[in-house]
Amino acid sequence: MLSRIGKSEKHCGNTTETNSVTTNNFSSAISTPLASIFGSGFLVVVPILASAVGPYSVLAMAVVAIVAFLVGGIVRHNILCAEPVLAEGSKRFTVIAERFSDLALVLAYVVSVCLYIHILSTFVLANFDLDTDRNKSILTTIIIGVITVIGLLGGLKPLEKLERWALYVTILILAVLLIMFGIYDANQFLAQRHFTLPEMPERTAWEIVTIVAGMLIVVQGFETTRYLGKYFDSVTRIRASRWSQYFSLSIYVLFVALALPIVPVLNGNYADNSLIKLAATASLLLPIPLIVAASLSQFSAAVADTLAAAANIQEASHQRIGTRWGYLFVGVSAMALAWTNSTFEIIALASRAFAFYYLLQCLVAFSVCRNHRERIRIVFIAIILGFVLIFAVPAG
Repeated sequence: MLSRIGKSEKHCGNTTETNSVTTNNFSSAISTPLASIFGSGFLVVVPILASAVGPYSVLAMAVVAIVAFLVGGIVRHNILCAEPVLAEGSKRFTVIAERFSDLALVLAYVVSVCLYIHILSTFVLANFDLDTDRNKSILTTIIIGVITVIGLLGGLKPLEKLERWALYVTILILAVLLIMFGIYDANQFLAQRHFTLPEMPERTAWEIVTIVAGMLIVVQGFETTRYLGKYFDSVTRIRASRWSQYFSLSIYVLFVALALPIVPVLNGNYADNSLIKLAATASLLLPIPLIVAASLSQFSAAVADTLAAAANIQEASHQRIGTRWGYLFVGVSAMALAWTNSTFEIIALASRAFAFYYLLQCLVAFSVCRNHRERIRIVFIAIILGFVLIFAVPAG
């Protein structure tokens, strides 16, 4: 996106760089979107795709990746083109659309906090054969309650340091899973001269499209660079957003491809913690490290989104609502949500919530864009997001 926009400011009409630069450390800038994109997606992506499209899971993952990259282009466009306009406050429509998108992002974060901890509960309870809906709701409520109390007591900020370590652990366990899945696949091919793939589920084309549409949350997180302007200049943030997507989306496609020959061991029973069984099939040593990585990454992601949501509430209220009240709102709302939906339902709801936020970001992008071809592209992406917002449904 930067290569298309950065070469000529005619796309948005901006000729000056307004971002203050504190540091240009690219590795630091890319860690936040990577941690968010890898947050929960790799834990649930395989059973969702297998239940929707079976042997065509890799193709579906590639489509989701392409859509996510197109939406990421909107974020990168707004870093370069919308931020200077918002700083000047010269376009009222742009400012209003941005404020509404901030509020939409708060609601999306509430859903994602519930999702992260729900997945954490699912993986932890599975280790003790206690992963019933009631137990997951109880444990989810307890953990979110703990995060909320820590926030109210003023202790949530230091937990941000977990994000970097959670990313390292997640990438490590992902690498191990990729290697072990690859070894399993190679042995299967040598023994059978072909791969055993899951059967195609009995679904209509409409069911498949709407379930895959509900997967946007799986690759969400690239928008975090949009809110790191205090720490990184726009060029660094655009590069971080783009490369985090290049890396993570490639890994997702490879991960699904390597996991697919193992999926038949599930016998068509796709649960939110099915990855544990897939990991155990590849190696009996994998489940415990996977559960530890899942717990750390989900807790860290929930803390990060709680902090971000509280900060957005404070900013949107012009400092009238303090961060502690923001923590309370996020915590209570997420705990209530934990008792109303299953993991797959929360995933679809989160996808719709983020689709609404991205759709508002499309309005922001359209309002500052002066290039007709770019405007057509923005409208096209907005139509896709509108479809996700209205029609996305959970797997199962």
